[in-house]
Amino acid sequence: MSFLAIDIGNTRLKWALYASPQPGATLLAHGARFLETIDELAEQDWKNLPPPASMLGCVVAGEAVRRRVEEQLEMWDLTPRWVVPQASEAGVINGYDHPMRLGADRWVALIGARGHVLSRGPARPALVVMVGTAVTVDALDRDGTFLGGLILPGHGIMLRSLESGTAGLRVPTGEVTPFPSNTSDALTSGGTYAITGAIERMGRHLRERCGEEPVALMTGGAGWKVAPWLDMQHELIESLIFDGLLHIQSQRWPV
Repeated sequence: MSFLAIDIGNTRLKWALYASPQPGATLLAHGARFLETIDELAEQDWKNLPPPASMLGCVVAGEAVRRRVEEQLEMWDLTPRWVVPQASEAGVINGYDHPMRLGADRWVALIGARGHVLSRGPARPALVVMVGTAVTVDALDRDGTFLGGLILPGHGIMLRSLESGTAGLRVPTGEVTPFPSNTSDALTSGGTYAITGAIERMGRHLRERCGEEPVALMTGGAGWKVAPWLDMQHELIESLIFDGLLHIQSQRWPV
């Protein structure tokens, strides 16, 4: 009863094969590909995998990319299923003004975060951060209600925007320092502090709203770049979206 989880982001596709479609299931294999090379999945990454019994994925890269992935999945007798945000699911209530317009990756990460919080003890608010091509900072209260969140550009978009709009800023990536004294360090530090500042501000909002310290969970391919500079307790969980997919699968299609 193995289960294939797929996360199609703006830049990369990440996949994980689990022994069963249950939270906490044993991870059998995993991998990642840039979107430019996903047409090689069936012949390379997935060629020697045991056929999964089911799959569930989330996609933000658009319909054309989703269809390319479904073509790769044709190697197995498998029904492709993709997450669409709901008004509520797996213990999370969607507080977005238009629930179905919430990004599927954000919705799945919120569900994964809620599962992590409840697995550790009493319910608590959670700050859910994804750092990738874009950065999202979302707030869950202790009852599992999604209160809202921020979207801001990731490091790469910030730097490309400055390069295209400002003369003379095409310089190598620098270091994060308290007082940058060269342009490279100024760009890298500025981007990092913009992201961490947004996270810390939302953390304060959530703490004031709920009257207790939230659990801060971070994920995403660039999370490791930001985590060392975040001035609040937090945990980096690479599998957060996969964890959310496992929770959704186990509730929608229990074995």
